[in-house]
Amino acid sequence: MRKFLVVLDDSRECLNAMRFAAMRAAHTNAGVEILAVIPPEEFNHWIGVGDIMREEARERIEAHFEVFAKWMRDKQGVDPELVIREGEPVSEIIAQVQADPAIGVLVLGAGTGKKGPGPLVTQLSRNSGSLPIPITIVPGDLSKERLETIT
Repeated sequence: MRKFLVVLDDSRECLNAMRFAAMRAAHTNAGVEILAVIPPEEFNHWIGVGDIMREEARERIEAHFEVFAKWMRDKQGVDPELVIREGEPVSEIIAQVQADPAIGVLVLGAGTGKKGPGPLVTQLSRNSGSLPIPITIVPGDLSKERLETIT
């Protein structure tokens, strides 16, 4: 089964990327894999404190994931899977794409602020020519109704 890979983070544009991935998966009989990356700088503390922070980050990610997963199951009939990796976000996204041959499309949400589309979109767009899959960039200010029409 082909899967859409979507990145879970704390950005607003993540919501539209999740919606798009779930709707496309539902319409194409595909799956959704949700990737959360914990950056290494979150754990540059004493070993015991770093372990506690790592566990708290995982719990926060799992709770956030469950909100999206419930919506995907209830509204789109898609049962997503969660993958949590630790490291630099762009490197970990590329590593996950390479590790899972079922991933067919990477879905990213683009920011709408003055800072541009966001660091993931900017960095991965630069590497897009060497990625083994296409990237779909979903505008962060696209309405839910427009997303439904597009997908």
